[in-house]
Amino acid sequence: MNTPAHSHRQYARLARKNSASPQKQQGLVLFIALIVLVAMTLAGIALLRQAGAGLGIIGNLAFKENATTAADLGIEAARAWLSAPTNINQLVTDSASSGYYSSWDPTFNPLTFNWTDATSAAAINDGAGNDVRYVIHRLCGVANAVLTAANQTCVTVSVEGKDSTKVVGKAGIADALQPYYRLTARAAGPRNTISYVQVLMY
Repeated sequence: MNTPAHSHRQYARLARKNSASPQKQQGLVLFIALIVLVAMTLAGIALLRQAGAGLGIIGNLAFKENATTAADLGIEAARAWLSAPTNINQLVTDSASSGYYSSWDPTFNPLTFNWTDATSAAAINDGAGNDVRYVIHRLCGVANAVLTAANQTCVTVSVEGKDSTKVVGKAGIADALQPYYRLTARAAGPRNTISYVQVLMY
């Protein structure tokens, strides 16, 4: 038979045991909450980085498109230079300061060409912060020589002649050979954006 003192001690032990259990449970809940909080923080940081990378890609694509448009302006400027009446009779010889070469230069590579040299490429201002330059190559093997020169090889097209008169019996203008020209333009814009455009024309 238990005495009152013995029952009191047993009750006290049970009370301490039961009172310790909620404290342990509260500590476990706090630990789990901290883990969840850390995981959510890491997930939020990852989402922010992903959103920033997406915005960066979109921005780079916009700059790339802008540089390509600027390079098209370089092609148009090169075409205008070729078509200028003052230059038509000078296309047999090189004019490096104007970005014109009378041979195709088989070693020419837009990626390694010295675009920053003012004596090797012509520059134009597009007004949008792009550095636009162009070069023109006549597609002939021998520089500074006419199409009919010895050992000359050119990529040409036959341009149909037109009648010089409507009088019967008069001969028309004979067909002529016209060399092709390779126009290459480079536009260097913000964020190290570089775009190249190349066109063949005659």
